[in-house]
Formats: sequence, structure tokens, C-alpha cells
Amino acid sequence: MYINYRSISDLNETIIRNLHKFPHDVDFVVGVPRSGMMPANLIALYLNKPLTDVDSFVEGRIYSSGERGNFAVTTGSRKVLIVDDSINSGSALMKLKQKLSENEERVKNFNICFAVVFATKKSKDFVDVYCEEVETPRLFQWNIFHHKHILPHSCFDIDGVLCPNPPYDDDGPVYTEYIKNAPALFIPSVEIDTLVSCRLEKYRTDTETWLKQKGVRYNKLIMLDFPDKQSRVAWGKHGLYKGEVYKQSANILFVESSINEALDIYAVSKKPVFCTETMQMINNESSYNKIKSRLGKKRNDLKAFLRKIKKMVIHE
Repeated sequence: MYINYRSISDLNETIIRNLHKFPHDVDFVVGVPRSGMMPANLIALYLNKPLTDVDSFVEGRIYSSGERGNFAVTTGSRKVLIVDDSINSGSALMKLKQKLSENEERVKNFNICFAVVFATKKSKDFVDVYCEEVETPRLFQWNIFHHKHILPHSCFDIDGVLCPNPPYDDDGPVYTEYIKNAPALFIPSVEIDTLVSCRLEKYRTDTETWLKQKGVRYNKLIMLDFPDKQSRVAWGKHGLYKGEVYKQSANILFVESSINEALDIYAVSKKPVFCTETMQMINNESSYNKIKSRLGKKRNDLKAFLRKIKKMVIHE
């Protein structure tokens, strides 16, 4: 299975490449909360236009000016660009138009242009402007932890995803104290299927307590059954173990913290893996090879740099 993925960087670059498609004569830009506010903000900045959201537009407020206006129109109509990040079925757009219709007296004098950054082949004609066709299934960096259709069929790592990686693991009181009180990182808003962690089974109770406290909903939790950290480190097959669990499941996405382990997980499962360390999706052999090649180059560059430093120290 292939999941189309776009990062925040992709969003920005797509807007820039297609900036000529957006009307430049608009009076202001309106973002559709929440996902539409980010592209609306970028477009407003590039066009140097005031920005507001849908509710504020209806109520007569424009954020960038800091002033409340009544939008009274005396000569002709004013042009408004309403922006969302994407469109699929068109149901969200229909709800938006219904909202505007219910407030017709306040918006009737505006010439409204509807735009999205990402559309599907079937939905692109629902809007006036779109930038790129991106078919479903698809995930965006800004909605990946809240996707109600894909996350129920996913596996998640814990450390580095749900909470930061432990700063120190003594396999004892310091580590235990951390996992009991770890700060939250990326908490999914919908139930996920499986948590696959390299934490040891002896920390299950503390882990489950923390997950409950942070509101993480899941179907099952898989942990490593080793007596201690030393045994786990000696075993060392973290990515391969996660990849095998993922491969044997019916899940369609694995969210992993480490890029190296993400590559291992994909190599074993041949299914999509999202990495929070780099915010990249490993979707196919092409993306796998590209990321692996870049990591290899970085390692070689680092080795070359260290060799250079070593020579400098020796000569001194």
C-alpha cells in the first residue's frame, strides 16, 4: 500500500510554485480552521494581504489589522480568498458554504474565491483554485496524529513519538522516574491499534499508567521480554523486531522515532513508515533508497570531518 504524504515544507513549496494561480487583487485572505489557517497565513504573507478566519470574517474582524470593521461596501464588491489545505469529498466545503449562506446579509457583497493547496482528481473542480492533485489515501504532517481513517490501523513507537526519548537509562530508579513522569510529545487524538516498544516488560505497569494519564487510546501494547537493559542492548535488533510485528499485522502505517529503525522497519515490512525524527515518510523502495543514501553521505561526511580534526590535532 502507498500513502501519499506531504510535509509542511512541501506545503510551502507547493504554494510558492503555484502562487501565480491565486488572485492577487483580493482584499484579504480567509483561512478555514484548523488545517486551512497555515496555508492561508502563508498565502496572505506572500500576497501581502490581511488575514482572518471564517468566523471572524462573518463577524467582521481581520486579524492582521487588529481592528474591527463592519465591511460596509459602498462601491462594487470586495474580493475575498477563502483557503483550506485540501479537499476530498467536498463535504467540508459544503458545510462552509452553508455557514456563509446562514450569514448571507454579512457576506453577500463579497466576491468569494475558494482555494485549496491539495485536491483529488474528482474534487479539484469543486474549488476555484487548487495547486496539486494528491490522491487518497494521503497524510499531511499537520494531521498525521489525528487521521481518523488511518490511525486506527497503525502501529506506534512510544519513546521519541508519544514522549521524548529518555535522557538517561540506568535500568533503575532514574529511568523509572522518567517514564512515570515523562512529558507528552505527539499524542494521537484517535485510537491506534498497536504500540510497539523496546521498553522492557517489567516497565509495563508504569507505561500503561502513563498512557492512561496522557489519554493515549490503543488496542494492544507489545514490549520486549528481556530481564534487563544489558540483555536488550546485546540483542540489538530493535528495528527488525518492530518491522516483523508490523509485517505480521493488518496495519497500514508505523510511526517510528528513529530514522535508522524506520529504515529497518520498512526493509522488513515493505509497508509505509513515518519517522518523527525527520518528519519523513518511507513509502516505497525509491524513498527508502533515497533516505538511506542521504544518511550514508552524512555519515561519510562526518567521518571525513573527524579525520580532518584528528590530523589537525596530531600536527599541533
